[in-house]
Amino acid sequence: MRSWKHLLVVPLVCSTACATAPVPTAKTEAPAPAVAAAPAVAAAPAPATPERPFGTLREQADRQQAWLRERLETALPQLMRKHGVQMWIVPMREYNEDPVFKALVAPTTFAARRRTIYVFFDRGGDKGVERLALGGSTQGGLYEARRAPQLVDRGGAQRPAELLGPEQWPLLKQVVEERKPQSIAIDVSPAIAFADGLTHGEYEGMAQALGPAWVKRFKPAGGLPLDVLGWRSADEVRFYEDLTKHAWNIIQTAFSNAVITPGVTTTKDVEWWMRQRLADQGLDTWFQPDVDVQRKGATEEQLGDSPVIQRGDVLHCDYGITALRLNTDTQHMGYVLREGEKDVPEGLKAALKASNRLQDIVTGELKPGRTGNEVLRASLARMKAEGIDGTVYSHPIGLHGHGAGPMIGMWDRQEGVPGNGEHRVIPSTWFSIELQATSPVPEWNGQPVRSAQEEDVVLDAEGAVHWAFQRQTTFHLVR
Repeated sequence: MRSWKHLLVVPLVCSTACATAPVPTAKTEAPAPAVAAAPAVAAAPAPATPERPFGTLREQADRQQAWLRERLETALPQLMRKHGVQMWIVPMREYNEDPVFKALVAPTTFAARRRTIYVFFDRGGDKGVERLALGGSTQGGLYEARRAPQLVDRGGAQRPAELLGPEQWPLLKQVVEERKPQSIAIDVSPAIAFADGLTHGEYEGMAQALGPAWVKRFKPAGGLPLDVLGWRSADEVRFYEDLTKHAWNIIQTAFSNAVITPGVTTTKDVEWWMRQRLADQGLDTWFQPDVDVQRKGATEEQLGDSPVIQRGDVLHCDYGITALRLNTDTQHMGYVLREGEKDVPEGLKAALKASNRLQDIVTGELKPGRTGNEVLRASLARMKAEGIDGTVYSHPIGLHGHGAGPMIGMWDRQEGVPGNGEHRVIPSTWFSIELQATSPVPEWNGQPVRSAQEEDVVLDAEGAVHWAFQRQTTFHLVR
């Protein structure tokens, strides 16, 4: 997702690209084109049967629970040992959850339970990592949940009360003293939000309860929460291909005559159609879709905030889907054919080819063990050596859109990113390869056109890079 659009003033409209060989379009009712009196594109009639591209909510939850089990049982012990963490304590309160929360809980858990304290203790060897929940549930049997000692009458049945408030801290001290960890990792970081989830109030409560001797053993969890958030299982990769393909199908329909009538439809009409399409399918997004145009002889200021799409326009969209807590991030290019045109002008094809080449460079430099800043420097050096005028601003993706892990540049920080850029790439993670190449177009009298693309990739367990679905190499066409 771009963050530069409304901050950057350039002599032409910002465009961000991705086009490809045709993808089978999702079945959809074509919206009626807008008319002058009502310029917004009419929404498609609601189908008689709900569309469920990824199954029912229950089916989705079953799949997510299997992912959680694999993350906790397989990945967590490896990652704790990689970062030298024997005990990791993650306390949080309801509606003020640590960013790592969604990587630790079942799909049926939406918030921390009053106060929840997760304790992870590496028992060493084959014993694995003990997982305790001081407050909250077992998350489908994946944690040992501790309850209060007192029983409460619950309408004729006795049930242990939930742990609440101050009584949780003495129990945490008991847990710590029984296990005697050499160090205790906590989520504090001056530079990285994903590793800074411990609030001041929770720190004070924990420190006061444990006392100075244990507080001396506190240490920042460092990259552990980032890697726990970023690690992906093989089945998540299989699902992500389907999710990314679904994003492509919606974009392909949006950048077609099913949605766009040249001379009538505005860019905001297309944006809202793309968002509404997700809502109609029971899906969501993590940012408002963005559609913009570049036009021969026109500046961004002349085009305005929501121009009517005309023949000869270069289209760009920035679009993300959220499903099963996972996110996509895709930027594609389109072109509106002029009367009599059969194909995209060669100069525009060359612009897209330049950004494709920059994709090759970045994915070639994306290797486990490197920091994001190292990947950025190597990519920019090769880009300049090949004479490409571009910028790189790629990022991890997964349980968050701008995900946990190493940032590979920002649109306005091509010298590197402090903090986030120093984290290292690990296998079994995902990235959005986001970048742009600017090229003069002969058919537009040398006017530069920005071909900005964003495509999601998967690093497999061996660290090899694969497109999550595929990448765009030709423009979507509005005829």
